[in-house]
Amino acid sequence: MNNTISRIALACAVLAAGVASGRAEPQTQDLKLWYDKPAGQWVEALPVGNGRLGAMVFGGVDQERLQLNEGTLWAGGPYDPSSPEALKALPEARRLIFEGKYGEAHGLIGGKMMAHPLQQMPYEPVGDLKLTFPRNGDVAEYRRELDLDAAIARVTYTVGGVRFVREVFSSPVDQVIVVHLAADKPGQLNFTAAMATPQKATVEAQSPDTLVMGGVNAEAKGIPGALKFQACVRVLTQGGRTTVGKDNVSVSGADSATLLIAAATSYKNYKDVSGDPEALTQAYLAKAVRKPFDTLRRDHIAEHQRLFRRVSLDLSVTEQAKLPTDQRIARFADGNDPQLAALYFQFGRYLLLSCSRAGGQPATLQGLWNESMTPPWDSKYTININTEMNYWPAEPANLGECTAPLIQMVTELVEPGGRTARVNWGAGGWVCHHNTDLWRATAPIDGPTWGFWPTGGAWLCKNLWDRYDFGGDKQYLAKVYPVMKGAAQFFLDTLVEEPKHKWLVTCPSLSPENTHPGGVSVCAGPTMDSQIIRDLFSNCIHASEILGVDADLRAKLVATRARLAPNQIGKAGQLQEWLEDWDMQAPEIQHRHVSHLYGLYPSAQITPRGTPELAAAVRKSLQMRGDDATGWGVGWRINLWARLLDGDHAYKLLAMLMTPPRTLPNMFDSCPPFQIDGNFGGCSGIAEMLMQSHASEIELLPALPKAWPSGSVKGLRARGGFEVDIAWQDGKVTSYRIASADRRKVTIRLSGETKVIKSERL
Repeated sequence: MNNTISRIALACAVLAAGVASGRAEPQTQDLKLWYDKPAGQWVEALPVGNGRLGAMVFGGVDQERLQLNEGTLWAGGPYDPSSPEALKALPEARRLIFEGKYGEAHGLIGGKMMAHPLQQMPYEPVGDLKLTFPRNGDVAEYRRELDLDAAIARVTYTVGGVRFVREVFSSPVDQVIVVHLAADKPGQLNFTAAMATPQKATVEAQSPDTLVMGGVNAEAKGIPGALKFQACVRVLTQGGRTTVGKDNVSVSGADSATLLIAAATSYKNYKDVSGDPEALTQAYLAKAVRKPFDTLRRDHIAEHQRLFRRVSLDLSVTEQAKLPTDQRIARFADGNDPQLAALYFQFGRYLLLSCSRAGGQPATLQGLWNESMTPPWDSKYTININTEMNYWPAEPANLGECTAPLIQMVTELVEPGGRTARVNWGAGGWVCHHNTDLWRATAPIDGPTWGFWPTGGAWLCKNLWDRYDFGGDKQYLAKVYPVMKGAAQFFLDTLVEEPKHKWLVTCPSLSPENTHPGGVSVCAGPTMDSQIIRDLFSNCIHASEILGVDADLRAKLVATRARLAPNQIGKAGQLQEWLEDWDMQAPEIQHRHVSHLYGLYPSAQITPRGTPELAAAVRKSLQMRGDDATGWGVGWRINLWARLLDGDHAYKLLAMLMTPPRTLPNMFDSCPPFQIDGNFGGCSGIAEMLMQSHASEIELLPALPKAWPSGSVKGLRARGGFEVDIAWQDGKVTSYRIASADRRKVTIRLSGETKVIKSERL
């Protein structure tokens, strides 16, 4: 820390005029979660992942458990849940809603317009690798840690005068999980490796050094299992002897051992399950086995650090940092531990890198990690907030490549979403409601209270646009523009005129997942829908201008956008959640969702300087809603308060998020139970407190809390393709650096004033 402070002081002395030259070294020395005992339960274990293959590492002495996941192992198989009855019921549902007969509309929608089956498929675990160790003495000097900078879970301890070291990582280079076991004295390593699974599968030792587990996925909701899967463990030793049982491999008297874990399914895409998991696992193992452990480790670290080290954050270190991480989490709200906030931010970046990489699936409700055949909410893609939130930090935290699986999924939703648009709505384009799964189901699920929300696909298009907005890649924009255009076409075909003001609105819809005074959720034109559609139309208009296409469509989008229901301020001074001023009469005034505040964040339709009256109404809505919410609900509120430029309130919420029960001992977010979106919401919230770029300018320290009087951040990403470094002392910016590939000019806001500067070269 002292060296860092010295570097900052030197930069301040040399660059008192403003822009910092040069790049600080990445902060890596404090980026470890560590514990003085093994994990007693899953929410204490430590996650590793390569975007496709993940493990939860427990760190036991007598028995190590690695709980395994593969991103395409879900229940069921390809299916079409669209309801042919829905279209016939649509006019009547609209009539009932516009007549205020919401209960009748709810009943009709629930009976005629929902998906078949009513629920989607769950994400499932592969199973466990269990390593059993004989013990010859008491355990001393135990330490379990997750090194974020190296992406390695590590366990060290001493038994009988022998020091044992265990390292686990999931290699994005070699597509295997690597477990390395070593002792500081020769011939002291003894263990038995076995596998177990809740799936329909068998486990057998196929050779003296190989365990194979193979089977089929589960049926769910009446959809038969269609996937084959296989997981293999190859045991490689230095010294000692290997013996094989029926379903296990034992090692005795070895100096060290390396276990390579490969897993795959027959999934090729959401329509094709004809893959060969055995061929895939064998290919992964054949490649990995040719590399010695040191090379596997080196290649893994290099690829991880290529992305992870783009951003460093120093908020200073206090005595609290000497404590185990679970103790620091328990004390955070009442202590002085700014480095834990920096660690939380970097943990969010680590999780995104670990669970979302090109070629894999997007992060689910639990990211890549799930131990249950029936996980909470099926661990699906809930797209009325949670999936989008998973990717909020991707661009500002300089991990834009991690959005590739999400972009691929949204692209794949076009075909099934087009079918749902035709069958359920009689419309062109495509639609996805409040959930999807591995099989890209798009129809409304779960019941009208939650599922009949047609704007999920449109919100996902905001994530697609953000990728362009931060990077400016026209080739990418040309690829995703048809997806965005299709989403817009659906609303051009389905928006209807509401009777009171003649505004164009969605109907039927709802404000996720809130009930209005009519006693149900279904309604016409909730505020969030108009905000999302306004963004969608605006982004399509802008994209068509950039690409020089679709002038006629652009004109139609401009005209339709002008007729969308506006944001309205209610009698309590709040931003209305619905067309009607129902907020104060709603059954849950302090509901966990703050859907109608989308316009402030993640959108920028509302800003404190650009639309001060609406921003004040958002503030009132937040005050009415209250601070207390689920983990992800608090995460969203952090970003909202940061956008309102209230850093101390944002920090108050961050402290709520980072302490039990919302943060678990392994730093996972708890909804409760575990949901990874809160981690990502907290991560993006910290970025928003330090830098914002949504208002055609880059604002430095827009919502810096008093709790972080001094610090530095390097490598944040701003819209327009800029990278931003900032150092500050006593709450004031002391140096900064703005860089871009082409050294473009940019407007920055600093201490309430704006100026135009020429950026440095990246």
